[in-house]
Formats: sequence, C-alpha cells, structure tokens
Amino acid sequence: MKISYTGRHEEFPSKQRAKLEAKIQKLSKLTKGDKEAHVILSQERFLRKVEITMNAWDHALVGVGTDRDLVTAADAAVERLEKQLLKLRTKFRDTTRRQGKETGAPQAVEPAAISPKSGKKKAAVPAAQGKHRKKVFRVNHSDGSKPMTVDEAMLEIDASQDYMVYRDASTDRVTVLMRRADGHFDLIES
Repeated sequence: MKISYTGRHEEFPSKQRAKLEAKIQKLSKLTKGDKEAHVILSQERFLRKVEITMNAWDHALVGVGTDRDLVTAADAAVERLEKQLLKLRTKFRDTTRRQGKETGAPQAVEPAAISPKSGKKKAAVPAAQGKHRKKVFRVNHSDGSKPMTVDEAMLEIDASQDYMVYRDASTDRVTVLMRRADGHFDLIES
C-alpha cells in the first residue's frame, strides 16, 4: 500500500510512523481495489490534527483525529477510518442481491404445496435465487382424502389459517376457500 504524508512543521517519529503504517496496512486488507492512503498532519495552536484519507468501493473515507499528542490523534483517526470502512463493507457483504431486486421485477415464489393428509395448503416460500433449482410440488389428487362441501371446509379451517384448498364434493374440482380481513370468506373454484 502506498502511504503519502503531507504536513507543515510536523514530522512523525519513526517508530510511531511504522506503527501507523502497520495499522493502515491492516485496514487496506479489508478493501479491494486502490491501495493508497493520504495522511495529512497539521497543528492548530496546541492541538495536533491527523487526517487519513482512503478510497474504498468508490467512496472516499476520511478519518480525523485531534489531540495534544500526535500519536493519540493518529490512533483516533485510524479508529474512525476503521469504523467507516467496516460499515461500508457490511453494506456490500451482508446485503443480499437478487436478480428481481435489481430489475424491479417481483420476486419468484415457489408454488405452494398441498399436504396429502389434510388437503390443506402450506405457505409459499420465496425461492433462493441462483443457488438451487426451483422446486415444483406435485399435487396428488387421488391421495385418498374425501371431497368436502363448502360448509365442511368452513368448519375445517382453523383460526390460524387464512385459506384452505380442498376438492369440492359436487363438482370434483379443486377449490380454494380464503378468509378475508373482515372475517367473511371468498370461494375460488377452478
């Protein structure tokens, strides 16, 4: 890493300069790309000011430290620079990037599955983009569950469920019974 120093009437002691360069080298391992830092030393009356500038991920990071002692001011500047660098790195590392998110398209959702025993529909789960193939859940209509009427389906639906998929007894078609927000039901017939 290339470290350049600028300062008027200020000179860093050689031992402390080596320690500062080691700390900046350690910070540079967190970044990718340009490996350059600029250290500006200045003095305002009795206060020493150290300003460290570094570019990472197309952002200019600046750590400023002021103190009576030059070494303490440099340590404060490195700490502030490290906080900024870690915060910026977590933005790039921890955020999940999905194809649908970048293009503004809605997220892909795997189809909901119907459990073979009860005929109830399980909740749909967002598909993991790019990692695994999308799953298709096959519905077995001849699983042995008996067809229901609308009244039986209304009795069968729990307070915790918002919808239920069943086979209608009169038409032998798949039907969805959905609970609305006002407590009434919607019936969707296929």
